[in-house]
Amino acid sequence: MCTAIISVDPASPVPVLLAGVRDEFVARAWEPPGRHWPDRPGLLGGRDLRAGGTWLAVDPGAPRVAVVLNGRGRAAPEAGRVSRGELPLRVAADGKLGLPDLAAFDPFHLVGAEPDRVRLWSWDGAALTERDLGPGLHMIVNSGLEGEGQLEGETEDAYMAARLAHFRPLLAAAPRPEPSPGDPVERAWGAWLPLVNGAGLPRADHRALLPLLDLGDGRVWGTTSVSLVALGRTGVRYDFSATPGDGRAWTRVR
Repeated sequence: MCTAIISVDPASPVPVLLAGVRDEFVARAWEPPGRHWPDRPGLLGGRDLRAGGTWLAVDPGAPRVAVVLNGRGRAAPEAGRVSRGELPLRVAADGKLGLPDLAAFDPFHLVGAEPDRVRLWSWDGAALTERDLGPGLHMIVNSGLEGEGQLEGETEDAYMAARLAHFRPLLAAAPRPEPSPGDPVERAWGAWLPLVNGAGLPRADHRALLPLLDLGDGRVWGTTSVSLVALGRTGVRYDFSATPGDGRAWTRVR
């Protein structure tokens, strides 16, 4: 139940803001953001230790950011399956998806953002769609942009719909931040920060942006990190929290 929140304002000195909420089994090992990929030395991002890729990658020099979410549809064949963690690396480095063998990837939603353009690719195992995200606020969850692929009767979809219904109006009403490089995180992200810290909801609440759910048999699923990225005309700001919900846990990556 990952979430990406994107605000686009071409007239702002910081045209693109992105919040990336990563939900995963908490036991899955990962490393915090760094320059983990020798073949792509310009990229910053957290590294998944199982597959070696990432959920969010930043190229400060471009500037550019890419984030991937699981999608819905037909899974890739087990033989030859490629991790979706390769996709943000590809888009952050090249500025485009290119022509990978999409049949080797499970369904996904992939955002690639630069100061003057934000694109969303969605793959359902059979067809790829591409669209531009124009000015305004956009929220993407596993069921798609604004939950457009929601299925009736699915518990996970009901949780995502509740998340969108609760947080979208809060984000829309909040003053849009304009992060500056030298600002502390509280000043940089302003009214967004308490919202991406969970807005005070218990993590087991069905509306929670930062869920934490005990699935039994030692399996715990929930938000394992939150990223905040601002793309200005000449640079990028990247803040990261490995302790979701703790307002004191933010670190400056870039």
